[in-house]
Amino acid sequence: GDVRDPDFCRHICRDVEIVFHLAALIAIPYSYVAPDSYVDTNIKGTLNICQAALDSGVKRIIHTSTSEVYGTAQYVPIDEKHPLQPQSPYSASKIGADAIAMSFHNAFCLPLTIARPFNTYGPRQSARAVIPTIITQIANGAKQIKLGDTTPTRDFNYVKDTCAGFIALALAENTIGEVINIGSNAEISIHDTLELIKELMKSDVEFITEKQRIRPEKSEVNRLLGDSTKLRNLTGWAPQYTFEQGLAATIEFLRGNLDQYKVGQYIL
Repeated sequence: GDVRDPDFCRHICRDVEIVFHLAALIAIPYSYVAPDSYVDTNIKGTLNICQAALDSGVKRIIHTSTSEVYGTAQYVPIDEKHPLQPQSPYSASKIGADAIAMSFHNAFCLPLTIARPFNTYGPRQSARAVIPTIITQIANGAKQIKLGDTTPTRDFNYVKDTCAGFIALALAENTIGEVINIGSNAEISIHDTLELIKELMKSDVEFITEKQRIRPEKSEVNRLLGDSTKLRNLTGWAPQYTFEQGLAATIEFLRGNLDQYKVGQYIL
């Protein structure tokens, strides 16, 4: 289906109690070359889903935001009151989508919660993301891997922990009308992440910085470290996987599914 189609959105929301709205364009590099498609999908798509959910009498809707809306941390850990900074067309489109979503709660009492996950990773993740990019290339026998800037830090969350956060938000009445982070409360640099993957995979691969993979200077988010205190207090949620455990599970999956990935190709 296509969230840009309001008729389709009405169709899929009919006779549904809970809507998890995750449909979006997410690749940051592609947003530099095709920003209109991000506005069309992420903002207009969110409008269509919210309108359809309202018209269908949906009992709960969980709208998916992203830690990218915060931009580079002005303070850490980043709580939900941190200023929003549109450092890429992608993040700008998600800020707009969040505003549309919350307006439906404020104007029409749509029972909506904004979930703001930090950097989710795990099995089946697109190879556009750094962790599967590294793992698939090492598993395929690469001796050199081309990357962008490896100095930024990220707050990585294993996908099962992120999903558990979404479910907890959907089942708790006290989360309606709230913006809530889903994060591990820990940060690690891309460089240290790569070194950990090398260690887990027993690899001596060499990393090479490639210019085309580096974000524009003012667009790079240099530091992300989330504060998930609000989620913990409202729902009792807590992450169940360490970073090492999540990486090990991801490595195991990707090693067994290399044929599903275009290994070594840089795809916008």
